[in-house]
Amino acid sequence: MRNQAATLLWRAGIAAALVCAIGVLPWLSHTDPALTVLKARSADRDPTPEVLADIRDRLGLDAGPFHLLGDWLGGLWRGDAGRSWISGSEVTPAVLQALGVSLLLMAVALAVAAVTAALICARTLWLGAWRRLDGRRAGGSGSAVLAALPEFLTASVLATVVGVQLGWLPALGWYGPQWTILPALALGLPAGAVLGRLLDDLLPGAFAEPWALAATARGLPGRTVARQALRRCLPGLLPNTGLFVVGITGGAVTVEQIFDIPGLGRTTLQAALAQDLPVLQAGTLALVLLAAAAAALAHLLTRLLIGPALRDGALPSLHRPAPPARGFPPVAYGGLLVGVIALGLPRDPLALDTTERLAAPSRSHPFGTDALGRDVLARVGHGALDTLLLALAITAAALLTGVALGLLPRLSGPLVDTVTALPPVLVALLVTAVVGSGTATPALAVATVAWAPLAAHTSALLRQERAALHLAATRALGAGPWYLLRHELLPAVLPPVIRHALLRLPGVALALASLAFLGLGAQPPTPEWGLLLAENQPYAERAPWAVLAPAAALALLGALAVTSAGGVRRAPRRSGWAETTLPIPEQHPETRELVTTR
Repeated sequence: MRNQAATLLWRAGIAAALVCAIGVLPWLSHTDPALTVLKARSADRDPTPEVLADIRDRLGLDAGPFHLLGDWLGGLWRGDAGRSWISGSEVTPAVLQALGVSLLLMAVALAVAAVTAALICARTLWLGAWRRLDGRRAGGSGSAVLAALPEFLTASVLATVVGVQLGWLPALGWYGPQWTILPALALGLPAGAVLGRLLDDLLPGAFAEPWALAATARGLPGRTVARQALRRCLPGLLPNTGLFVVGITGGAVTVEQIFDIPGLGRTTLQAALAQDLPVLQAGTLALVLLAAAAAALAHLLTRLLIGPALRDGALPSLHRPAPPARGFPPVAYGGLLVGVIALGLPRDPLALDTTERLAAPSRSHPFGTDALGRDVLARVGHGALDTLLLALAITAAALLTGVALGLLPRLSGPLVDTVTALPPVLVALLVTAVVGSGTATPALAVATVAWAPLAAHTSALLRQERAALHLAATRALGAGPWYLLRHELLPAVLPPVIRHALLRLPGVALALASLAFLGLGAQPPTPEWGLLLAENQPYAERAPWAVLAPAAALALLGALAVTSAGGVRRAPRRSGWAETTLPIPEQHPETRELVTTR
């Protein structure tokens, strides 16, 4: 009870700190909120001293940020989140309406993600149900390509082809259930690909557990064994599923922009850019509360699925030693990606030729040209240096941070939920306000949130590993917490978390691309892949090669990352029996016992 109260206070403190940071955002960034509000209201009106003074007087800006924050918090207890600085309308009804739109979109997107994940895991489930896995694992190339597709690119293609050219579904607006399908596909396909790969990574371990072997020996139907294996693996994914719920709800900014959806992500984006603090604070608070509710639901479902086994320490380990997967795909994908980069590096990525604008692929321009006549192959090759190195650095930092904080779930749990609730655009604006604008600002913004899924995954796996039977036996032999962490827990948890980090590598590049698409990332003429997608996206219908080239490079990166992750496995012991020296408890310090464990 005391631990739950401390966690609740920690969560409330983080939320309060976040709301306070947003409340002083204009003063942190050293901008004049009156001028920003004037530009948002009427860009053509001259910012005369009289006009700015009138705005400050109407909004009470001269009283200072903390006075404004206190007034806003005082009204919040009565359900009054104030009035918008831009439109003057009440904030609470507008935010609740935007939240309802985002929740409906999230529900449909989650259904798409569930179907996608089920299709990715279908082969492993079928092979496991019929005891035909034999150590084989899915390559994951198709799911990697799907996960690496930028949401805004998928949304643009769906809106242009399916919505406009074919006319099968409505592409713009929000007037009924039909308007949810295309944006839900754009959001749900990448999310389902990631969740499907994570689940597919856990299923072989579940099918190898003693209960599955005993169930097969007793003649239980294969579908029953597959269903129980799925139930066994779900608790390790529930925290990340909760993160996807919040991420889809508040982070679908680009998709909502493309489809003109009045959701919470778009509302917070517009409020952040206009520094409409009452709307921004209320929207962020709604996302934080949603994150807390999703985390509580994930915890409840975990207890319902495997709660007694966690309490009694009666779980077998899902992460047994296994030889690393070997195969040709990583070499093929890596060679193809390196070949494209090597062909593009000798070319000039900044050379302009207006006579060759949007030229189709040819011998002189294998990937065609962009709207300024620049060689797309050259820009993809030179952009790889920035995109790949930056994405690798951010992924490595996120992995270290995620594992370190995942070891402290009571500390990191509320922090993970809060960080995930923040739309990337808001994080970028907060980082800009603290450290200033620059080339490193997008990387810092992405790194600020990239560690959260890895920390949630680490905590979920550690919770199950601590309840493993072999761990209880090792502890009974006198092993201390440090020994267990170093020799049992980390060797079991690190390989799947590293594979998860590799799966997230294209997502890091996509996050940078999304910021570039919204004008907050790399700036022209930098040939960064995200900026290439943003620059060429308006010409996707006329010159699809200009968009497909960087998108294909991102897909190759995703396929390479996922197939290479198969080599990250817990190393098997050199023989069937391994000798491990464990310390005897302190009452017998003069003796040590050689304990043979299987």
